[in-house]
Amino acid sequence: MDSRKPLDARAAALMLMLCLIWSLQQILLKATADAIAPTLQIALRSGVGAVLVWLFMRWLGMRVQWGDGSWRPGLAVGTLFALEFLLVGESINHTSAAHVVVFLYSAPVFAALGLHWKLPSERLAPLQWLGIALAFAGIALAFLGGGKPSKAGGAAMLLGDLLALAAGVAWGATTVAIRTTRLASLPAAQTLLYQLATGFALLLPAAFLLGQTRFEPTPLAWAGLAFQSVLVCFVSFLVWFWLLTQYLASRLGVFSFMTPIFGVVFGAWLLSEPIEPNFLAGALMVLAGVLLVSGYGWLMSLRR
Repeated sequence: MDSRKPLDARAAALMLMLCLIWSLQQILLKATADAIAPTLQIALRSGVGAVLVWLFMRWLGMRVQWGDGSWRPGLAVGTLFALEFLLVGESINHTSAAHVVVFLYSAPVFAALGLHWKLPSERLAPLQWLGIALAFAGIALAFLGGGKPSKAGGAAMLLGDLLALAAGVAWGATTVAIRTTRLASLPAAQTLLYQLATGFALLLPAAFLLGQTRFEPTPLAWAGLAFQSVLVCFVSFLVWFWLLTQYLASRLGVFSFMTPIFGVVFGAWLLSEPIEPNFLAGALMVLAGVLLVSGYGWLMSLRR
């Protein structure tokens, strides 16, 4: 019997905190891009996060399991993680932070499609297929939300949007890989360690190959890197995994939809990014579609 429980006040407060932290990831990457290249910042935060997770595991007396062959899917998941954030780092250079966060958080739709194909227990219901259609329609509309910029600027934003959407596909594939391999039975901290360590090993040389090595040690750059390394890669991920062991995942998933909403608001407020009507309408359609797909169990319980 599942001992996990519905959300209470503590879980709601923690989820609100996590959504705020996650929504600021792309905002800070964009805000500090002139001082520290986004790809380099993501590589460094992954390395620091990996060290912190490893120290946390040692403190708890947890040992990294290698003999069961989990390193193979761990390496695959870490590679997908690196690909996701390589795409995020490049997309930040071309489009707005609000666009990045919305397209990135389309990931549950792609994860649902992959799990539908791989696991009989994850077959999609008709309402979830409606959600997928709504999300893809919203993506199409959001791509038209750039207003009427110059031809060169419009092409750059379109490229950035496509890269952010591809990052969402990579994130969805990561979820499928974790759910359908030996990683599903490993402690969450070890899976996170695989992702962060592999991400650092791949993203750092990628930053040099792409010429994304700019680093001016300004106070804002150091503050952004500390926030990304400690709060995002270490604290928020561990709190999230702990919540998954205590509370029903469908309830938590519904709450996480606040992240892209916060991202759009913070992008407009902190970075003065314009919110185009078409993009806003498309983003709302994407979020509604993701809600139907990921929150299906919650919605059915409300109906009952």
